[in-house]
Amino acid sequence: MKLTYYGHSCFQVNIGGTRILFDPFVTYNELAKNVDVNQIETDYIFLSHGHADHIADAISIAQRTGCQVIASWEIHEWLNKQGITNTHPMNTGGKWKFPFGTVKCTVAQHSSSLPDGSYGGNPMGFLFSTAEGNFYYSGDTALTLDMQLIPLWAKLNFAVLPIGDNFTMDVDDAIRAADFVECQTVVGVHYNTFGFIKIDEAAAKASFATGGKQLLLPAISETITI
Repeated sequence: MKLTYYGHSCFQVNIGGTRILFDPFVTYNELAKNVDVNQIETDYIFLSHGHADHIADAISIAQRTGCQVIASWEIHEWLNKQGITNTHPMNTGGKWKFPFGTVKCTVAQHSSSLPDGSYGGNPMGFLFSTAEGNFYYSGDTALTLDMQLIPLWAKLNFAVLPIGDNFTMDVDDAIRAADFVECQTVVGVHYNTFGFIKIDEAAAKASFATGGKQLLLPAISETITI
């Protein structure tokens, strides 16, 4: 699979030609100022929760591309009110078979509210099982014992985990999370965007290596093959 990183927790995975975008936050991210959000094409958008730094560009991209947006019931209803009707609501513990594979919604220990202050439903992670491989995006979350359930459902090729601390897991907890989900390859997200979540990238990679794991930190706009 190919993964393109757009900064913060926004990334796109290409599965057999199907483009899947996660938590689009580009326009308001200073670190992604060289990314033209109007050039991002996608077939699906998955939203882990309703905070602005995960949903800010969802409406504009959905309007322009006509893609389907997958999110909690509450975000689905909110999007419908904004004129985005090609949506698919899900909730924690549920799964759905899409043309590209099956997605199961997982527990995320976080909060969720929408840009207008309304309730955003449960924050979630997503477990993807596809013919090209399996991966887990935890969404914004603390380390949680629920992650130990992931290997019961799928053997992972890679996991996408937050590492910035303060609002989510830090590097050390992300290493423990990788142990829980039994995955050796991690793509780090949700770091360096704001002063609250600055990290030492070299030290983070070294810590993962000490734990026998690989931490991938692609540059913004970089595409990697996993």
